[in-house]
Amino acid sequence: MPIPDPAPGEPLAQQDEPARPMWRLVPQILLRNKLAVAGLGVVVFFVLFCFIGPLLYHSNQELANLRTADLPPGSPGFPLGTDDVGYDELGRLMIGGQSALEVGLAAAAIATVFGSLWGAVAGYLGGWVDVIMMRIVDTLLATPGLFLVLLLASIITPTEGLLILVIAFSSWLGPARLVRGETLSLRTRDYVQAVRMMGGGNRRTILRHILPNAIGVIVVNTTFQIADAVLTLAALSFLGFGIPPPHADWGGMLSKGTDFTANDYWWMIVWPGLCIVLIVVAFNFLGDALQDAFEVRLRK
Repeated sequence: MPIPDPAPGEPLAQQDEPARPMWRLVPQILLRNKLAVAGLGVVVFFVLFCFIGPLLYHSNQELANLRTADLPPGSPGFPLGTDDVGYDELGRLMIGGQSALEVGLAAAAIATVFGSLWGAVAGYLGGWVDVIMMRIVDTLLATPGLFLVLLLASIITPTEGLLILVIAFSSWLGPARLVRGETLSLRTRDYVQAVRMMGGGNRRTILRHILPNAIGVIVVNTTFQIADAVLTLAALSFLGFGIPPPHADWGGMLSKGTDFTANDYWWMIVWPGLCIVLIVVAFNFLGDALQDAFEVRLRK
């Protein structure tokens, strides 16, 4: 029987077109987004700048040298100038970027994994388990995040590992709520009901069926979590609760630079502030593009 032609304005049927897998579709959509490409380029640049740069550009970041203090950008041997105790600003930015990226990535990973598991369990089990688990989340969300982080940071001696845990402790609440909402929708799907009827346990259902199908929400939120963690570390360091010297991070450099604004040492503020803004905006661009890429309406 011949297939009738579609009516004017009616889209052609695409039932015969094979669905492209997500791992192919998402990169294609990202590459069409100029802001996403720019954000990815900035992230790759900072990774190379912070971790490969010190191998190519050597500077003394352990011993102060007051003879080279307060040199402006463009001085011989110091392209971006020096700070008030003689540290090379370019080398300092590289070392500080390592701390920012390590803390941001690690804190975001811990917060996303723990928050996703918490939200998936609460949403899938439901009932009184969901009520108790989400009331804990609501109670912590009612406390200002920065205040909670400052409280924890003031109790313990700041180290990079402890700051990762402190920032992750205040960041897992968002993923928990997002994944819980996604789980409430996924647990009613036919494939989840089929697994339960076949005797699949709660653990298997959550790990093998709920979380993999919520990967879009999880990945998108992770990019924003990294940006938030970098900002939180910068805020802690700016307020004096960051990694103690001789270690450096961009927030601590920015805090020190504000003490010399009256002396017109603008480079002590501009360079770390610019790095913080660029890396945060880059991750936000990636997050926005990934959110579009994972949208069901964009899949064919």
